[in-house]
Amino acid sequence: MYGFINTCLKSLVIERFGEETWEKLRLMAGVQETFMTYEIYDDVITLRLVQEACKMLDVSSEVVLKLFGEYFFSFCKMSGYDTMLRTLGGNLVEFIENLDALHSYLALSYEAMNAPSFRVERMDDGRILLHYYSDRKGLYHIVPGIIEAVAKDFFDSEVTMTILNQSEEDERTGKKEHVVFHMVQNEKVAKRKAQPRQKGSDEEIQAEKENKEETMKRMKARYASLQLCPRKRSPWEIVRSIVMLGQGNLRQSFNPSYPKRLWIEEQAFCNAFPFHIVFDQDLVVKQTGVNIQKFVPGLQTAGIHLNEYFTIVHPEVIFNIQSIKKFINSQFVLKTKREMLPEINQNQATLKLRGQMMWMESLNCMIYLCSPKLRSLQELEERGLHLADIAQHDTTRDLILLNQQRLAEIELSNQLERKKEELRILSRNLEIEKQKSEKLLYAMLPTHVANQLKDGKRVEAGEFKVCTILFSDVVTFTNICAACEPIQIVNMLNAMYSRFDRLTNIHSVYKVETIGDAYMVVGGVPVPTDTHAERVANFALGMRIAAREVVSPITGQPIQIRVGLHTGPVLAGVVGEKMPRYCLFGDTVNTASRMESHGVPDHVHLSPFTYSVLKDKGIFEIAERGEIEVKGKGLMKTYFLLKNLQKSDEEIMGLVDRETFVYQEDPEDVTDDQNEVSPEDTNCGLKEEEKKEEEVENQKNRTPSPSLSLCPGKISPDHLIQFDITPAYESPTDFKHLHNALQETVGDFSVVDTDLSSGKGNSPRRFPGLLVQPSFICTCWLSAGDGRQQNHPTEKANLPLEKLITYYGLFSCGN
Repeated sequence: MYGFINTCLKSLVIERFGEETWEKLRLMAGVQETFMTYEIYDDVITLRLVQEACKMLDVSSEVVLKLFGEYFFSFCKMSGYDTMLRTLGGNLVEFIENLDALHSYLALSYEAMNAPSFRVERMDDGRILLHYYSDRKGLYHIVPGIIEAVAKDFFDSEVTMTILNQSEEDERTGKKEHVVFHMVQNEKVAKRKAQPRQKGSDEEIQAEKENKEETMKRMKARYASLQLCPRKRSPWEIVRSIVMLGQGNLRQSFNPSYPKRLWIEEQAFCNAFPFHIVFDQDLVVKQTGVNIQKFVPGLQTAGIHLNEYFTIVHPEVIFNIQSIKKFINSQFVLKTKREMLPEINQNQATLKLRGQMMWMESLNCMIYLCSPKLRSLQELEERGLHLADIAQHDTTRDLILLNQQRLAEIELSNQLERKKEELRILSRNLEIEKQKSEKLLYAMLPTHVANQLKDGKRVEAGEFKVCTILFSDVVTFTNICAACEPIQIVNMLNAMYSRFDRLTNIHSVYKVETIGDAYMVVGGVPVPTDTHAERVANFALGMRIAAREVVSPITGQPIQIRVGLHTGPVLAGVVGEKMPRYCLFGDTVNTASRMESHGVPDHVHLSPFTYSVLKDKGIFEIAERGEIEVKGKGLMKTYFLLKNLQKSDEEIMGLVDRETFVYQEDPEDVTDDQNEVSPEDTNCGLKEEEKKEEEVENQKNRTPSPSLSLCPGKISPDHLIQFDITPAYESPTDFKHLHNALQETVGDFSVVDTDLSSGKGNSPRRFPGLLVQPSFICTCWLSAGDGRQQNHPTEKANLPLEKLITYYGLFSCGN
């Protein structure tokens, strides 16, 4: 079949069931995605598509084929054959009888088309039988779909078709499928449905009837005023008026007139119809045209039989008078036998004749009026013919010239279709490559950041008020590097990082970067989430499990990693134009790195801030490590994350159903949890009050601040704290670089005596109750409730201590 058929089937599936169904059907049938209109495809492809469609839709082949027949008729109309189909016949029977002629014409464009054949048989009892012949078995259910659609669309009627017989007819040479349908054509379908008669509508019906009668009277009066034989009307207007007055029944009332004798000479007839053959019921040739004798000289011999020189190509019937009479309404194509041609013509292409058979009852003979079957000037030349050999009145001359141009257009259309298909394939490959590039880009940068860069937009840095950062490294990595080949180190890190990268997708955390054996991950950036600490904590537990699957190239034992977590604010943005990276800035990064470097092998080290977020969730087992000296931070009370109490290792590793780990977003912000007051904090507040009173007694020259506590819930709105953050330095002499130093605090705050003018001062002394943000010195002024304030001139704004704790996490109580 040509690609036109498969394209129609594809269009049907997409239009009725959608693109996804077609794609699934195509894959099940194992066929290509698109079909070229003028390219020939194996029938197996079409049959396979039909079979898979039946399986997919769970219906019989009869339903699918009938549906295809209905849609094929609509598809042909949409493809430009609407007018051609409408002009085949004035009624359904004439339409069917001329289908073979249509196929013969289409064969000029689709040379290898193997179309079915149709024959209408009128029975004595009034029944109409439709005979269907095809080389393809099992497709006859398409016929009812096509015929019913034609009857409904073109002739406003309904047709019922019943299969009477299905056999392999003996009269056909190839034993092709022969199906006989009983066709019943019902009355025309009413275009407007009759409205049901309602109560009280008699007056309306009477008024409508009177209106119709009045209209008819006006029309009759108008016709009566017309002249019977107008003098100045053109002949065409006269004919048109006759047809209109006869309401189109001129054709039905026409009776032809025949002459008593044929007024044409035998010689003139043979010259006027140079390609014709008259033969009797025994196929004995009685008369031939002059040009057919020229190319088949054997026909000049008296008493020869037609089947000695010709074979029937279409319709494929046995060459006898009975079979020809059966298909008398079909177009016959005869082909010359090469061995019967003169030796000089045997090397040329064989001549095909196409024409009509007519039975002459009085002479008991059949006349075959025909013309050479040619598609182009090239075929005309190959057979040794010229346009002059074809009669002037024969439209074959014009058909050859017109089809020559059409064939050129078809070839051009075919080339455009091939180019279109090539472009589609290139476009699909380009899209695949684009997806690969985007996947690589999204692996380097967050999706929304990458999209902004692709659009040529500038990516602004963003502040994230709270997030959780993780650092990890390999224990004794330096020793491993010193004792191994570089490729062994690469393989080890690749095996480890591949497992870690998979975990980032499972827990939806963002991988910031890797430097050597250091692996950095953040939760809550670039997409803020309330479960940032929980995600990173589970990721850390998964890292520890995954690292045990990677062995050291030195010892062959599983490697060990240190993991550190810290929670706090960061600033994030894209750095650089060449190989841009999405980087995080802020002391939270430094503290997370300190948690990793001060950690213990095969343990997850938590800062107190991360602990304060995770402790209230109740899903993790956490052990206190105690206070340790952290470089650049001083004493810090840290913790170890041991395990998840609710999820198994398989779930954390994403090995259960291979699904992404599901997190329940917290309804409240994480930082709000830090502002809750526990009983311990309340006790702490009482102790702080006692300490405050002692401190006030010892500092007579200081301004007291009664009823002040570091617990956030105990601070009065009148007490404001003014702050400045500057980097910490290793030695006391570096205080000359500070704009401000820690002046004085009340209660449990630390005190630094600093001479700002000379830049000399003492190192900060730390006391319980104040936890300075690591790597930073906080310069604070505290105002008393009476409006007095001890401060130093500064441009910094005043903030309530509650907001300071909430947004910056500078202080911690109760620890």
